[in-house]
Amino acid sequence: MTSASDTSHHASLGSGLAALHAKWGWIVALGFVYLIAGFVALGSVVMATVASVIVVGAMMIVAGAAEMIGAFQMKSWGKFLVWALLGVLYVIAGFLTFENPLFAAVLLTLFLGASLIASGAVRLFLAFNMKRESPWVWVAMSGAITLLLGLLIVARWPVNSVYILGLFLGLDLIMAGAGWISLGFGLKRRG
Repeated sequence: MTSASDTSHHASLGSGLAALHAKWGWIVALGFVYLIAGFVALGSVVMATVASVIVVGAMMIVAGAAEMIGAFQMKSWGKFLVWALLGVLYVIAGFLTFENPLFAAVLLTLFLGASLIASGAVRLFLAFNMKRESPWVWVAMSGAITLLLGLLIVARWPVNSVYILGLFLGLDLIMAGAGWISLGFGLKRRG
């Protein structure tokens, strides 16, 4: 039995899809912008790596400023000092990425490889502890691919640091662009 809230939820979803349907062309255009940016990034992976490191540096500065502002909301001196120190460290790290983006890329690439190794290992552990009726094979395959990718990155580190982040950025932009394009054309067909 459907309740009044379920009916209103479906009506609001339908009106939201109708609004998106009217904008399907803009969504497809956004997808093509992502695709072009992704291919440009793949065409110059070193510059894309530097650009991604600069974006990370800018985010660190913003996060550090937010931490320092948040420090003034703390009631005790101990918490204030910890939050303020964290904020200052974030800001310093952000400015250091601007100072030497290639060195920052080396550190970020190592962190990326280590994170992928850890994530893959955890997924493999979880897959082999899942019930055999569940799709444990897919989880295990995902974990193995992630682990292998992390090992490949760490094995070629620091040599690959000048292009790995740019390569990932380019591939991510291409996949996002393809997703936006397919969403836009799907909305067009739906209408």
